[in-house]
This record gives sequence, C-alpha cells and structure tokens, in this order.
Amino acid sequence: MKVVQSWDDGVVDDIRLADLLRRHQASATFNLNPGLHHAGRSFSWRYGDKEVWRLSRDELIEIYAGFEIANHSLNHPNLPDLSPTDLRREVQDSRRILQEWFRQPVRGFCYPFGGFNPAVKEAVRAAGHVYARTVTECEPILPLTDPFEFGVSCRFVDPSFWTRYEHAKASDGVFCFWGHSYELVDEAMWAELEDKIARIGADPAAEWASIEALF
Repeated sequence: MKVVQSWDDGVVDDIRLADLLRRHQASATFNLNPGLHHAGRSFSWRYGDKEVWRLSRDELIEIYAGFEIANHSLNHPNLPDLSPTDLRREVQDSRRILQEWFRQPVRGFCYPFGGFNPAVKEAVRAAGHVYARTVTECEPILPLTDPFEFGVSCRFVDPSFWTRYEHAKASDGVFCFWGHSYELVDEAMWAELEDKIARIGADPAAEWASIEALF
C-alpha cells in the first residue's frame, strides 16, 4: 500500500511539521500560494485563539527541501468565482513562479477551499498540471476516472483515520490524508500526529510516496 499526505497553505507551523516528517523519512506534498509569501513572515488569520502566519519567501526553499511542491493557486481565491482571465492568472502564474523558486517541476494542483468546476479543471490541465487534489473523500482512491479529481481518504484528525487506513491496506491500495499544520494547536495533537507517522513508517505493508509519483 502506498501512503501519501498533503498539507496546505505554507504556514509557519510547517517548519515543525517538515522536521517531524524528515525524522521519520516520510514523504509529503506541500501545496503553496506564491502570491501570499512576502519578504518577511506575514500574519494571515486567527484559528481559534491561535495566530496563523505565512512563511517568508526566503524561508521556503530550505523548509520544503526534499518534498513535493504543488500549486495551490496564486492567492487562494475560490476559483469557480473568477473570470476566465483571473482564473488563468491564478493557475498559470502560480505554477510558473513556484517552478522558478524551487527549480523543479510542479505537476500537482490543490483546489483552494476544494472548489472546482469544469472550467477550473480545464484551466488547471491547460497550465501543465497532471493531477489536482480535491477534499472529496473516497474509497478506493485508485483507479481514477479523472486525475483532476484526485480524492482523499480522510483528514489527519479524522476519528476514523486508522479504520480507513486498514481498509486501504486490505486492498493494497492508496491511503491519502491531508490537513493544515496550523490545526495542530497543542502538544497532544503534535504527539498524536507523530505517533501516526511513526506507526505508518514501521508498517512493512506501507510505503510512503508523493502524490505525483502515483501519476
């Protein structure tokens, strides 16, 4: 069974997350919005009592070294609401910028807010991506009828995480979980995530993979 994980938004908590994943030699995909990263770290919003900050532009290369980088649009709008011109800009310009920054191909896309329609899917495909991740939960994940509707097994905090993991393992399929590192609001949640990563890494039936490797 292949296990993939996908993390959105490029926030400061990704520093700790990336270090955790490296300790356990776990692959991951990070979905970034290049239009929202500036010369310094920038405050974005509050998640409950927690302030969520975006990473600075100059931090990105080092923090995400060795991980798959996917496009999450330029500025994280709800893409179905955009005009055709703005849609192309959000999808095409962001991919170009990410490839310039990271000096590597960016083949994947992640729909902001999970929002898409046929026009959005076509814009993502036309910009050169080979897949697009949704927030739609499905079982099994593969085979896909449409690579621009790549579904997920569950969120990383889902109470049924291990049940869905075992279902995917029973069919030697793909298990995909996703989330945002800013959702980790206390040490107990960080410890629980690390336990999940460690248990998956110790499972001889599981193999970490990037999403793009599935395509």
